[in-house]
Amino acid sequence: MDHAPQPARRRRVAGRSHLRRTGLRATAVLAGLVAVGLLAAPFLMPRSAGLDGAPPPPPLQVGAVPDVGTPDEAAPDDASATAPDPRERDDRIDPFDEDHPAVAGLDPDLRAAVQAAASDAAADGVELWLTSGRRSPEYQQDLLDRATATYGSLEEALARVATPETSSHVTGEAVDVGPTAAADWVGRFGDAYGLCQTYANEMWHVELATTPGGECPAPLPDARG
Repeated sequence: MDHAPQPARRRRVAGRSHLRRTGLRATAVLAGLVAVGLLAAPFLMPRSAGLDGAPPPPPLQVGAVPDVGTPDEAAPDDASATAPDPRERDDRIDPFDEDHPAVAGLDPDLRAAVQAAASDAAADGVELWLTSGRRSPEYQQDLLDRATATYGSLEEALARVATPETSSHVTGEAVDVGPTAAADWVGRFGDAYGLCQTYANEMWHVELATTPGGECPAPLPDARG
C-alpha cells in the first residue's frame, strides 16, 4: 500500500489551519483598532470644535447664572417709550406735586411763583390748583384738532388754542389756574409773584410775564396774538 501522499495532505491541512488562525488574529486586531479609533475620535478632534464641528459653548462656571438680560435691558418698545404721559390731561393738579408731569415740566421760576401764590391764596381761604400745566406737543395738537371740530374752522380754533409750535404750555412757560375764584385771585394779586394773565379771553391762562412786584403787560386779545 502506498502511504507516501499522506504526509503531504497533512502538510496542506496544517497550512490551511495556520492561515485560518492567522486570518482570525488579523481580523481581531483590525476590529480592535477600529474600536479604539472610534472611541478616541472625539478626543482627537481639535479642542476648538464640538462633536458636530461647531465651536463648543464656553464652560459654565459653578454657581454662574447665564446672562439672559433683565427687563430693564430689553429693547424698548418705541411706541410706549415716546408716548405722552396721560396725566398731562388731568384738570385738577396740585401745584406742589412735582412728580406730576404737568408740574415737573414747568419752567422752574414759573413753578416756584405759582407755588408761592398758591400758598398765599390758601392763607386767604382760596384753593388754587392747575387745570393744565406743561403739555406734550401731541396733547396740544389734540386740543387744537378738537377745537377745530368744535368751532368749525382752524382760524376760529386758533383764537383759543395755540399750535404745538407756538404754545407756551408746550415749552412749560404757562399754566391754567382753577377754579374761577383762584383765577380771579391771581388776576388781582398775581403781579406780586410776576404772574400775569396774558390773553384777554382766558382769565385762567397765566404766565411769568414780569418780575415780582412789577407791572404786568396788557394782555393780548387771544392766542393768535
